[in-house]
Amino acid sequence: MNHYSPNTAPSKIICRIFGGLGNQLFCYAAARRLALVNNAELVIDNVSGFEYDVDYQRHNQLDHFAISCRKATYAERFEPFSRVRRYVKRKWNQRKPFEQRSYLVQEGINFDPRLIYFKPHGTVYLEGYWQSEDYFKDVESIIRKDLQITPPMDSINLFMVAKIKSCTSVAVHVRFFDSPIENNINNTPIDYYAKAICKMETLVSGAHYFVFSDQSSSARTRIPLPNDRLTMVTHNQGDEYAYADLWLMCQCQHFIIANSTFSWWGAWLAEYDSKLVIAPGFEKRDGKMSWGFKGLLPETWMKL
Repeated sequence: MNHYSPNTAPSKIICRIFGGLGNQLFCYAAARRLALVNNAELVIDNVSGFEYDVDYQRHNQLDHFAISCRKATYAERFEPFSRVRRYVKRKWNQRKPFEQRSYLVQEGINFDPRLIYFKPHGTVYLEGYWQSEDYFKDVESIIRKDLQITPPMDSINLFMVAKIKSCTSVAVHVRFFDSPIENNINNTPIDYYAKAICKMETLVSGAHYFVFSDQSSSARTRIPLPNDRLTMVTHNQGDEYAYADLWLMCQCQHFIIANSTFSWWGAWLAEYDSKLVIAPGFEKRDGKMSWGFKGLLPETWMKL
């Protein structure tokens, strides 16, 4: 259903960006749609969500995409004393009915349809991951246009993309949230990739597999294929170059994703008309990672 219904009152959506690249894209997409259908200005706070990220030291990566909205000013980021002022703003708004709030914080992880029908009045702050295409499905073509990646132009990435385009390509993403050991609570089950490759082999003939991972040596042990059937993509190291790996993923035709929003977006943004996507179908809500909740995986994706 298309929920497009512009609101004539002048409004402004200030979206707080945080987390890894995949989550940053979810933050943006939900905010973009909310602003678009309400004829509101979209403003990106690309600073406050990273100032205190001492554990992961992530940074804004949206500048690598075709996003044209402006950045939040010092005052729009609640500076000075932003942590205290933001905390007070959150708490005050939690006392109000959802539709009357000026600071929206995601509640829970399941798809929340209240955001779809929310009508902003004046300035509204948006904070959350909003990890479902249902938050922006009705403006999908615009989101895809916004999220076109500026390609890296170095020789290694250009060589790799040429290799991807020369064959029937399958992107495989192996993400380790914890140590790569058996029965770890946050990683995919140890047999997931073997089952996924077996399934893909029945559907795609003669494919070559491009494996992306934060721990490539451990990832290789999960892929039951000979060396001539796969390529380990290891050259884009660090958070700074995550966009380059995402760009390479998007050039592939088919996907075996991890329990990760990074490869979720790699699969979603890919433009190959006949793409097949295999995703972990389990549900986890404990520990540092959540997966399998309502709205996360598109209906057309295969779940193992």
